[in-house]
Amino acid sequence: MRLPGHGHRRQADDIVIGPLDLSANVDEALAVQAVAFGLGPDEVAVRRQIVLRHMTYPGARALGATASGSLAGFVYGMPNDRTHWWSTVVEPYLRAQGHDDWLDDSFVITELHVHPRYQNRGIGRSLITLITDGATEPRSILSAIDVESPARGLYRSLGYQDLARQVLFPSAPKPYAVMGAPLPLRRR
Repeated sequence: MRLPGHGHRRQADDIVIGPLDLSANVDEALAVQAVAFGLGPDEVAVRRQIVLRHMTYPGARALGATASGSLAGFVYGMPNDRTHWWSTVVEPYLRAQGHDDWLDDSFVITELHVHPRYQNRGIGRSLITLITDGATEPRSILSAIDVESPARGLYRSLGYQDLARQVLFPSAPKPYAVMGAPLPLRRR
């Protein structure tokens, strides 16, 4: 998929979205995540091992957005499994809200990041809709920092709703919200 470039200084950039071998490109992807999410080197080192492990799970897949040969953004996800760490952390919060059934038959968006230089061009929307279009599950879940943000606005515009809020992950400095949406995602 091609997204024509627009913006002030980089008008000639065309964004190309397609499958990403995330294991082979983990360092480039985490460099994007570090800038977009404000991660330090120690956090990147930990996340590197997590990403490489995730990519061995059945059904895990990734898409990348490239501009001028560089990764501008990426998304990856997989069918949810209640035995995975993320599910074990969010399950009590979802159960307390009557939503723990969302952990079954869901495609989880594990990470979605767009380099700040390429934000507000529809890249995040394209990445998440394209990856969920390939899901066989009837719904999708994800977690996002529990503040009003452009990311949360994007997720809501796609049909995601809050399932649980103030979810605390070990070692995360801020609480998260778990959001879910039926698939296919809502289009504009």
